[in-house]
Amino acid sequence: MKIPILLPNIFNHPFTYNSSKLNLKLGDYVEVPFGKSKKIGIVWDEFEKTKNKKYLVKNIIRRLEIPPINLETINFLKWFSEYNMVPLGMSLKLLLLSSEAIEVQNYKELQKYTTYKKTNEIKLSDEQLTSVKDITKNDNKFRVHVIQGTTGSGKTIVYFNSIKKKLNEGFQGLILLPEIGLTEEFQKKFLEFFGFEAAIWHSSVTKKNKKIIWNGVATGKIKVLIGARSSLFLPFYNLGIIIVDEEHDQSYKQDEGIIYNARDMAISRASFANIPINLVTAVPSVETFDNIKKGKFFHSRLYKRYLDANLPNHEIINLNKSNLKKNSWISDKTIEKVKDHLIKNDQVLFFVNRRGFAPYVLCKKCLKSHTCPNCSINLVYHKKKDNLVCHYCGYTTKLNRKCNDNKNCEYVFSGPGVERIYDEVKKIFSDKEIAIFSSDTMNKKSSSETLEKIKNNKISILVGTQLISKGFHFPNLNCIVVVDIDLTLHGHDLRSAEKNLQLYHQLSGRAGRTGKPATVYFQTYNIQSDKISEITNANPDIFLEKELVLRKKNNLPPFERFISIILSGKNQKKIELFAYKLKEKLNDNLNAKILGPVIAPIFKINKNFRYRMLIRSTKTQKMQKSLSNVLNDFKNQKEIKLAVDVDPISFN
Repeated sequence: MKIPILLPNIFNHPFTYNSSKLNLKLGDYVEVPFGKSKKIGIVWDEFEKTKNKKYLVKNIIRRLEIPPINLETINFLKWFSEYNMVPLGMSLKLLLLSSEAIEVQNYKELQKYTTYKKTNEIKLSDEQLTSVKDITKNDNKFRVHVIQGTTGSGKTIVYFNSIKKKLNEGFQGLILLPEIGLTEEFQKKFLEFFGFEAAIWHSSVTKKNKKIIWNGVATGKIKVLIGARSSLFLPFYNLGIIIVDEEHDQSYKQDEGIIYNARDMAISRASFANIPINLVTAVPSVETFDNIKKGKFFHSRLYKRYLDANLPNHEIINLNKSNLKKNSWISDKTIEKVKDHLIKNDQVLFFVNRRGFAPYVLCKKCLKSHTCPNCSINLVYHKKKDNLVCHYCGYTTKLNRKCNDNKNCEYVFSGPGVERIYDEVKKIFSDKEIAIFSSDTMNKKSSSETLEKIKNNKISILVGTQLISKGFHFPNLNCIVVVDIDLTLHGHDLRSAEKNLQLYHQLSGRAGRTGKPATVYFQTYNIQSDKISEITNANPDIFLEKELVLRKKNNLPPFERFISIILSGKNQKKIELFAYKLKEKLNDNLNAKILGPVIAPIFKINKNFRYRMLIRSTKTQKMQKSLSNVLNDFKNQKEIKLAVDVDPISFN
């Protein structure tokens, strides 16, 4: 009997095999011969379309002892493939573990995910109780419910209760987090509430543990999984609820390899599985806010913080009146304010959203800057490692370089990074314990120890990037200094205003969480502080309403569909010529506006030149299908890579 088998490869169709008397059903995992090797595949629901009627049909080797993936997951993978314009086989590859399916595991290792410990009952506020009732009501089918709450209002405990209900009904739960740095801290919170461990899934988990977890999820032995965006594709045995925490976070966008937005794909997976999904945020994305307004998403709101703590005050420090000293980024007035807080035993955060020491290094004699030889961007100086790093391709080099006079260059470091602010803070407050809080320091084994020291106020001053704004609870943090608000307010990204709104709401929410008075200080040369007032207003809906009006007026997302095409390769002239030919073909075949081709803002990455085009169309059109047909008919060149980004959030 002939059986269609989908394999995890670049093909957009299944292959035909002979069942060899095996009793197979849809979704079964099988091992098959493919070329000279063996591959794991899935029994699919439709055959490959081929004009060649005579071809050799090989036998399936065996069926694997794993519960089959269900029809809902198969339909989700098909939809995912069409929407994101990804070959069907590559969509399946996301579900498997390095193209493997894991059969038998040491089930003793799985016991920690099912062993219960006694927990204390957590009393909910009236607001929280109302939200729990709202999100657990009629939750036996698909619906999107947004839990919007002021930072520190207890959103996590609210959705923990919705997961608890689903676990009692025999289902599994998935919690998506935007950063892997959050998972360890979050797992402790989970254990305190549920009394058992959730499985953790992200890129830093070992292959051995991933095998255990993959099998535990596929067999239903693991009840709850906390993970980064890739965990969305795991083969859950009986998934009953999905949570997307910090739904607005742009880290949910996968922008390399297979390009997709995990938040949007999570909503679709919940739809195909006919299960509820909760989007959790302090400030919704513009798309989510629009769907709330249209009534497509349900909505619960938490206004009160834990222990009725007030939100922090906001104060502007005018740098025109409090001038900065040479080679300094912190004003005298700021120092006075910080000293007052330290006397009260308050913890202090200096916020600068740049890793390393300085983002720009220039020789004052020859005026040459340090740029990446592989990418068209500046190298960032990291003082701790004493090297220059490209944050795109990972290229590193030492600082030393010969100048035109054959002597060493004399460097000027332009712009502040966390290391530079750390050095300055260390000089000013030499008697205080100070730590850097960024992805360079907090994704290490020692990070849990650092977190404990911060919580216990053994670290007086933090110097941090935006990582610190994402879900951490620091009970003594009552003073935040935003070092370079002027720089972060600029940018050409259509989402820059939205990003700033979300960032500074999240950041402000780290302060004053236990009831003590707290203040966020903004250093700025811009005395017209309306922008700062807008992004720090206690009610973010005012800003989001204005943003929606602006987007609608200019036919920007969510009112129009954007699809980016990125062409890259070693030969610039060939890419440019190919880009113009492609545009001509697109203009002839698509009912859409084609912008470009243009040189990408970051023209070269990893030695590849880059050109971009943007397709703008109405959202009612099935633009992806039309575009796929054009690209399939339009012969690509091997030396040119063509990537498609549906619903782009970055235009680099």
